[in-house]
Amino acid sequence: TPKTHEPLFQETLINAGLNKYLFEMVNIRNQDSWVHKNNPDIATQKAKDLVRMSINKVALKQPLVESELTVGQATLVIGGGIAGMTAALSLARQGYDTHLVERSSQLGGQANSLYRTWRGEDIQMHLAELVAHVNAEKRLQVHLKTELGSVDGFVGNFKTVLKADGAETTIEHGVTVVATGAGELQPSEYLYGEDPRVVTGLELDRKMIAGDSALDSLDTAVFIQCVGSREPDRPYCSRVCCTHSIESALAIKERNPDAGVYILYRDIRTYGERETLYTKAREAGIIFIRYDLDNKPRVVRNGKQLAVQVIDHVLGLPMEISTDLLTVAAAIVPYADERLSQFFKIPLNDDGFFVEKHAKLGPCEFATDGVFLCGLAHYPKSIDEAVSQGKAAASRAITLLAQENIFTSGEVASVDPQMCSSCGVCISICPYSAPGFIAEDARMFAGRATINPALCKGCGLCVASCRSGAIHLNGFDNNQIFAMLDAI
Repeated sequence: TPKTHEPLFQETLINAGLNKYLFEMVNIRNQDSWVHKNNPDIATQKAKDLVRMSINKVALKQPLVESELTVGQATLVIGGGIAGMTAALSLARQGYDTHLVERSSQLGGQANSLYRTWRGEDIQMHLAELVAHVNAEKRLQVHLKTELGSVDGFVGNFKTVLKADGAETTIEHGVTVVATGAGELQPSEYLYGEDPRVVTGLELDRKMIAGDSALDSLDTAVFIQCVGSREPDRPYCSRVCCTHSIESALAIKERNPDAGVYILYRDIRTYGERETLYTKAREAGIIFIRYDLDNKPRVVRNGKQLAVQVIDHVLGLPMEISTDLLTVAAAIVPYADERLSQFFKIPLNDDGFFVEKHAKLGPCEFATDGVFLCGLAHYPKSIDEAVSQGKAAASRAITLLAQENIFTSGEVASVDPQMCSSCGVCISICPYSAPGFIAEDARMFAGRATINPALCKGCGLCVASCRSGAIHLNGFDNNQIFAMLDAI
């Protein structure tokens, strides 16, 4: 596939003294054998067509030139949660001036509300150590209660305006790490917000952190899973809820072994080694009752008594559990920061989480060069996964920073200013903000379109939309495309 092997062949051309853009790779693997595996005869004919098309195209190829860019050696990390702090600390410790931007008044993000990990580790103790390391790092500057005002530039040469207390500061940086996190859904069911005995998973953790003595005398506690997750409006699984609820249930059992603890679930997803936690909960006497989406539990108040009504999945009969505490495992919801998405030209999926370049070939990075991703902003994940991804994003960013000078792709769009009518359609349609108008003070062609090769991704949208035919895509020009069509 060109994804993995095209650079290898291009490097071979360079070593032979040829321009690497004189190379054309026929993608029979992805575009033919994979999609037509059940029709080998027809696939063979298509492979011949693809070869003929590429021969016609490569005969018209021209050597292309890459622009050289200097990579600024400072970094910007957006989000001061576990993932953001891990990434920032890794970058700073490897010798790069790092700016860590957090919109709230303290570092830690959602970890400030977490009691302990599924392995029993004290999260607050480890979080305090991490924050202390961040504050003590000389190359790491923390900006609390700060938001992004604007972002300009491209890979290696970003300029970001930070807003804090009415003042603005401009930061110049070569790379950006997005670690803006996610939040906890505020449920609208199960009497949440109407009865103080109904709490979310994070609210229960905060009670445990505070040492709430009421938890020691509970006779009955009930947990309801998938509150807001895996439903039509929010079809994804929040992944950590099952493990978190089972850990919290075991913590209640530790405080009062005689307490009755029930977990009402749709599917238990304690994946990997967390399966041992589920086994431990069963051995401790925690009762698991399964429900489906069409027969969700009901929460009622009988006088002062709080009760949960559910169908017993073994007997098929309704049952009612009187409880002192009801914990709802609320969904993890993204901040869906459209503004940040526009600033860096990075995509959000339908659920509002940021989407990386490629799950296998480009994890932790975006299609926009110089911008990297980690933490809950990407998808729901546990602390250990957030730490791993924070380190991965930092490592990937450093492979770019360490080069100091990089080259843009040669296969980018270019404008013939003599043909440009200054209509501005290319500027409005480009998802990467690559086109712009030549400044009025320029000696020639002021007001005509120009394209920044560092921002261009070679997608061809501007070429297709240009009514005057002024824009050409290097390596995929009209004569090459028509030659390929003739070959078919």
